[in-house]
Amino acid sequence: MRLRLWCLLILIAALAATLGCGNKPSEEQQSSDNMNEGKSPSLMQRMTGASKATLPQGTIITVRLGETISTKTAKAGDSFTGTVAEPVSEGGKVVIPEGSSAEGTVADSKGMGHFKGGALLKIVLTSITVKGNNYQVQASANSHFAKGKGKRSAVMIGGGAGLGALIGGLAGGGKGAAIGAAAGAGAGTAGAAFTGNKEIVLPAESAVSFKLLQPVEIKM
Repeated sequence: MRLRLWCLLILIAALAATLGCGNKPSEEQQSSDNMNEGKSPSLMQRMTGASKATLPQGTIITVRLGETISTKTAKAGDSFTGTVAEPVSEGGKVVIPEGSSAEGTVADSKGMGHFKGGALLKIVLTSITVKGNNYQVQASANSHFAKGKGKRSAVMIGGGAGLGALIGGLAGGGKGAAIGAAAGAGAGTAGAAFTGNKEIVLPAESAVSFKLLQPVEIKM
């Protein structure tokens, strides 16, 4: 009887040791998993930080207008939409793909008879959307000025449009100004057209350029 009792105790001890050894690896695995979970956020942060690019101050963003803007109808504060006409790159990588959405506002609009000496139109880029992320930007105004009575020349500020319109003005008149504006468009920035009463019109699909006044960080 006593021998049977000792055999039973030895069997129970053996079973207990076996169960204890079986649980140990699971506990170690769980500890390892917890350590890995603790490291994951920092790894994701490093990956996120490495997928950003900064466009420096002075970067040019050219936007193709989605609608016509005219001094005859536009008012200061009106919004407009468009798409990025040319890809914007930094460090050999495309940061803003062509076709990205863009938005802006009319900073100033004064038609003929409402502005001393002619007509004035200023538009400003305010935001762009890249891969679903919207970014606020601060950019210089794209400005256009048309002189009034007796002088059909025009001076525009805004890359190729400025040069083109100036050439048009020197060419002698409204038709020349329109031709010059077209020449400006060929240089990469569309110029303004002029109606018979010398209102300034930026047709839909015109390409207008804006220069960043502050850097912008974009997720790649």
